[in-house]
Amino acid sequence: MSRKTLKFLPIIALLFTLGCSNSNAQDMINTDNIKKIELEKYLGTWYELARYDHSFERGLVGVTANYSMRDDGKIKVLNKGFKNTLDGELSEAVGKAKIPDLNQTGKLKVSFFWFFYGDYYVMELGENYEWAIIGSSSPKYLWILSRTPQIDADLYEELLQKIRARGYDTQKLIKVDQPEK
Repeated sequence: MSRKTLKFLPIIALLFTLGCSNSNAQDMINTDNIKKIELEKYLGTWYELARYDHSFERGLVGVTANYSMRDDGKIKVLNKGFKNTLDGELSEAVGKAKIPDLNQTGKLKVSFFWFFYGDYYVMELGENYEWAIIGSSSPKYLWILSRTPQIDADLYEELLQKIRARGYDTQKLIKVDQPEK
């Protein structure tokens, strides 16, 4: 891991973990998660199609998240993205995730720094695990993930409708440039 990556990891962890929000905004947002996911089907590579802006990903494009099992039963999280352009400098962050309650496998805790964990809620999931909408206990975090770098416009609009129905402001979503396949 580069020194540059090491410098911003504590900031990532702190911002993600301490993502406090206005309680009124929280009351209007539905952060309910899917109770059970099949972890084996969820593992693998996901492309970030859109996200809310936050400092730890600012300026990154071509962002992917890869989830794999670790020997200790936790999940390895490898996030990658490129600075400003798809040909830009590679930025990587390696973390870990755990499932604190096996009755709610769609509610994970993720850490990129030491023992500071943030919420990772699988709020919506395609029937074949082809897309996912991820949130947190805070309304400040939201991602649209896909198994492919692009999805068709009708599906994207359907996902936006699901997000709006939960009370999120879809105008705040930043579309993430991904390579053409």
